[in-house]
Amino acid sequence: MSLDDVRRYLIAYDVSDDVRRTRVAKKLESYGDRVQYSVFVVDARPAKILRLRAELTDMINQGTDSILFCDLGTLRERASRSLDVIGQGRPITGHGPAIL
Repeated sequence: MSLDDVRRYLIAYDVSDDVRRTRVAKKLESYGDRVQYSVFVVDARPAKILRLRAELTDMINQGTDSILFCDLGTLRERASRSLDVIGQGRPITGHGPAIL
């Protein structure tokens, strides 16, 4: 397993309903690290992100809610330099590759 395959994603959501918002947050917590109230960092291969996108699509109302996925690049090429925080930030564990 190579770090070249693992990419860092910044995922932000805007979900209007409390129940849906809680479900989305719990799902994202199972994939990565919360860095702001509605913003997560997820380190994963693209196939895993496709599964996450499908799961989240089923949870939201596409007429009122939105989820933004930003591909920050591979962990090897730039992820460690792609985030900067002013003020009190939350640690990013950088789950990296895992054998499933």
